[in-house]
Amino acid sequence: MSNFQQNLEKYADLAVQVGVNVQKGQTLVINTSIDAAEFVRLVVKKAYEVGAKHVYVNWNDDVVNRTKYDLAPDEAFQEFPQWKAREVEELAEGGAAFMSIVSSSPDLLKGVDPDRISNFQKVAGKAMSKYRQFIQSDKVSWCVLAAPSKDWAAKVFPDASEEEQVDLLWDAIFKAVRADQADPVQAWKDHDATLHEKVAYLNDKNYQKLHYTAPGTDLTIELPKGHLWVGAGSVNEQGVEFMANMPTEEVFTVPLKTGVNGTVSSTKPLSYGGNVIDNFTITFENGRIVDVKAEEGEEILKRLVDTDEGSHYLGEIALVPHKSPISQSNVLFYNTLFDENASNHLAIGNAYAFCIEGGKKMSQEELDENGLNNSITHVDFMIGSDKMNINGIKEDGTEEPVFRDGGWAF
Repeated sequence: MSNFQQNLEKYADLAVQVGVNVQKGQTLVINTSIDAAEFVRLVVKKAYEVGAKHVYVNWNDDVVNRTKYDLAPDEAFQEFPQWKAREVEELAEGGAAFMSIVSSSPDLLKGVDPDRISNFQKVAGKAMSKYRQFIQSDKVSWCVLAAPSKDWAAKVFPDASEEEQVDLLWDAIFKAVRADQADPVQAWKDHDATLHEKVAYLNDKNYQKLHYTAPGTDLTIELPKGHLWVGAGSVNEQGVEFMANMPTEEVFTVPLKTGVNGTVSSTKPLSYGGNVIDNFTITFENGRIVDVKAEEGEEILKRLVDTDEGSHYLGEIALVPHKSPISQSNVLFYNTLFDENASNHLAIGNAYAFCIEGGKKMSQEELDENGLNNSITHVDFMIGSDKMNINGIKEDGTEEPVFRDGGWAF
């Protein structure tokens, strides 16, 4: 068996056993692209081998998706099929696990009318809100991972030959998810334990605020009472462990919705809505985004912020050391799943209910009362660098170093 095939097998094992952690008799739903067909077939086989009852694959195709944006009438982007929303809600209620294998080109919708993109993001976000609550409160197991496509690989490795581009992206993905290691499942368990040490330290400290400083960034973020730092593995309603993102290098929590003040500058491009947004700054007053500027994709960024009321606020703050393996690889993936794990980041939009004590059982009203943001969107953007310092501020005003020069200070 070739080295590539060995790594592919290990990656599929990881996806099934560590990612969604398929249980005997469980249904697995895979959302993916036809570009990932070979890998998906392997994942399906592995899922049945560990006892899955059904594996449903929802295929999509970049070319078909782009054709719709170019040729369909405007009203096509103002409706979303309700049967699709009902299908995933029913599957989630029945305890299915959900896997997304992403491979879209970061420039898929470049040049498309931004109105079409934002209209569809809004209508899809609204229709899928009940399903998203299942996901964002960890009621079900879910995992997002990636497989290369030709267009994506060409964007990441423009200087390589066409034959080499996809191979290079596979190698970069294998390294990022530890599939190139002798025992990837054990490597993930060790990694999980390391992240949990950071989580335990931060939860013990219970900081009231974090103060970020870096070139172009001076930002203070208040944390809600009872906030919880979380990292790596999650646990679903049935008590089954899963890994929501592969790779993951972050520990994260929720900000107090109205407690964000100052300006933050991006440090990596953001791939959103089939477009790239780059070199941007966002300014906050009492939590609300009051100004955005971008050298590239400013219009798309403004529409993202205008998705709904909640998209004017933050829903997540995540800490990732600049020396993370993905950062050290010096590969810019143009894909948030990877790039967010190379850099401290923030997320515009919805907050995770499990990042506050008792949050998994709270109603939306109770989450609102506790200062958690509610939105139909959740989009991470990267702000970390080797020049970033972060101080934790306690209730008595004492300041302690959390990050220095882009790395953990403890």
